[in-house]
Amino acid sequence: MILGLSLVQFTYLHVFMSLIGIGAGIFIIFGLLTSRRLSILTSLFLITTVLTSLTGFLYPFNGMTPGIVLGILSMIALILAIVGLYVRKLAGAWRGIYVVSVIVAFYFNFFVLVAQAFDKVPVLHAVAPSQKSPGFMITQLAVLLIFILLTVRAVKKFHPE
Repeated sequence: MILGLSLVQFTYLHVFMSLIGIGAGIFIIFGLLTSRRLSILTSLFLITTVLTSLTGFLYPFNGMTPGIVLGILSMIALILAIVGLYVRKLAGAWRGIYVVSVIVAFYFNFFVLVAQAFDKVPVLHAVAPSQKSPGFMITQLAVLLIFILLTVRAVKKFHPE
């Protein structure tokens, strides 16, 4: 049991928060690209993505795993985003730090979504039965390139009032 929930229930909660964060993240990217501050969606994204990372640390594990490393990196990005937005109010360099860190945190969550899709969806698993399969690697590389392009464009475009 984790937090009074069975492992299955806890996993559903973890996945639900992750999917809410991903859904909000899509709108956040749109907001960054159109220089709009979507306050409620931004808060939703930050809260659910922080909770996704934190709940990921509660799973039973032995030693350092790739998931733990990704969770730590995601938390660093999220802390920078939160400080940039709520403490530094996007002043000066913090605007760029905020944009990059929000998109990096979103990318990490999306990376896991793609990895889980290849692991759990039979059609995708047949194409790439392991994370070393070309289909998986090409997909993740394409996702990374898209996120890099979105980040560059968002840093240029995001100049809220």
